Amino acid sequence: MIEKTPTHDAYALRKESRHRSRHIEIGHAHIDKSGDVHHIFLDRLPIGGFTGHVLLSPKGVKPRDPEPQPERPGESE
Repeated sequence: MIEKTPTHDAYALRKESRHRSRHIEIGHAHIDKSGDVHHIFLDRLPIGGFTGHVLLSPKGVKPRDPEPQPERPGESE
C-alpha cells in the first residue's frame, strides 16, 4: 500500500458517564476524491465507553463534543 498524506483525522465518541461524552482522536484517514475506496488507519481505540462510532473530520478541525444530556429528577452520578 502506498503511503499518502492524511486528509482527515479519525475521532471516537467516548461515553464518560451516562450523560456526558466527548470525541477523542484515534487515527487518521486518506480520502481519495476520485475513487470509491477510503483508507482509514486507527492506531488507538478507547478501552472503556467506546460506542463504536467513528467520525472523520478534515485535518486540524476537531469536532465539538455533544451537549450533555439532562438528568432526570432524582438521578445522580
